[in-house]
Amino acid sequence: MKKKIAVIGSGFSSLSAACYLAKEGHEVHVYEKNNTIGGRARQLKRNGFTFDIGPTWYWMPDIFERFFGDFGKTPSDYYELLKLDPAYWVYFGVHDYIEIGGSLEQIFESFEKEEPGSAKLLKAFIAEAEDNYNIAIKDLVYKMYGQSPMELVTLKTMTKVGYFINDIKSKVRKRFKNNRLAQILEFPVLFLGAKPSDTPAFYNFMNFADFGLGTWHPKNGMYSVVEGIEQLALSLGVHIHTQSDVSSIEVKNGKACGITVNNQKNEADLVLSGADYHHSETLLPKQYRVYSESYWDKKKFAPSSLLFYIGFDKKIEHVAHHTLFFDVDFDAHAYTIYDEPSWPKEPLFYASFPSKTDKEVAPDGCESAIILIPLAPGIEDTPEIREHFFNIILERFETLTKQQIKKNIIFKESYCVNDFIKDYNSYKGNAYGLANTLLQTAFLRPKLKSKKVENLYFTGQLTVPGPGVPPSLISGKIVADLICK
Repeated sequence: MKKKIAVIGSGFSSLSAACYLAKEGHEVHVYEKNNTIGGRARQLKRNGFTFDIGPTWYWMPDIFERFFGDFGKTPSDYYELLKLDPAYWVYFGVHDYIEIGGSLEQIFESFEKEEPGSAKLLKAFIAEAEDNYNIAIKDLVYKMYGQSPMELVTLKTMTKVGYFINDIKSKVRKRFKNNRLAQILEFPVLFLGAKPSDTPAFYNFMNFADFGLGTWHPKNGMYSVVEGIEQLALSLGVHIHTQSDVSSIEVKNGKACGITVNNQKNEADLVLSGADYHHSETLLPKQYRVYSESYWDKKKFAPSSLLFYIGFDKKIEHVAHHTLFFDVDFDAHAYTIYDEPSWPKEPLFYASFPSKTDKEVAPDGCESAIILIPLAPGIEDTPEIREHFFNIILERFETLTKQQIKKNIIFKESYCVNDFIKDYNSYKGNAYGLANTLLQTAFLRPKLKSKKVENLYFTGQLTVPGPGVPPSLISGKIVADLICK
């Protein structure tokens, strides 16, 4: 039976769900509070420069292929993909970095150069990671509705019990004694929003996503993917409404019956929220909320971020498209995110220079840069603090890469905790949702379907499967499946 469905938010999970629901013949309306769609994956344009405000890494290309394939399309129908080679650099000291190449053979060579004998260890490690990836993607994640622990039980997962009991850090450090190599292998799970010591070893499938499937760049940035999905959605008949602020979810006789948008009530047979889960429940009368404030306060959230979008009037040297800076104590920074929320004294940071690959995102002879410092959500955010850390990072960057760049800045803009709250109603200003720790995996995450309100569903980073762009696309698919069933 055809239904009118109201979707709150226009991030990847909302757009994904909207496409699948429209394909099944439903009348789907997407409501976005901001001027443009994309949620956290919006775009910033200034002075001829183009920046992705949110995600900058394109991993797991097979997930995107599967998404578009479900509609008889391919990613190339909507955007051009470029494989990065090198995938990224990791700095550990002054002009001292390890290059992660664009192929496994290149990566084996880099590891062997760093520590003789490590290539053989890495081959075995990646083989296990690939096996876990195939189990996760083919056997689990598309069937994981987060309703029962039995969803995790298959013949293949039963052989992987140790990978759920042990953590990534212990699994890596048991094999790799070189701290630099170990940190590179621990890095991908940061996309899941928790420390390697708190992330189940099964998630080492992210190492296969990294080394095995490679790092890609959509021409004109990640927003090209948003625009591609928008084109698909419109072709399926989805109605997209921007500057449409949803202030309440309407409930009648225990059933969701619509939403209030820009102070006007819009009726709907079913409501699906891809907005921040905590915020979505505040749109309900208190008696219909499933999760209390104390529930959310006790949860382990993925980090927030301090981001800088910078335009330079010259080309930046000694960096790759993606460059990580691990020249300070990783554990000390992680402590300020997960254990004692505070600003780090010596922050790790990540820098992206998309104009290294894509000439369209910066004027001729110029460079666009995105710098990110991961932070604890909920900490104090002021212009003075942002500027203090900008100066710290720029000084470190200049020292590590042996070049002067501060005087070449045309402009810069920042984005931090307060902006995540203002733009996305993000709980405590988190950037990536709930962390994928053992006690926040699968059925232990907030549910896709409300237990108290009929015809009310949720999708996105705070429910299954978890943080990241590919998981968000999958979240949209599985919640649409659940609705249609």
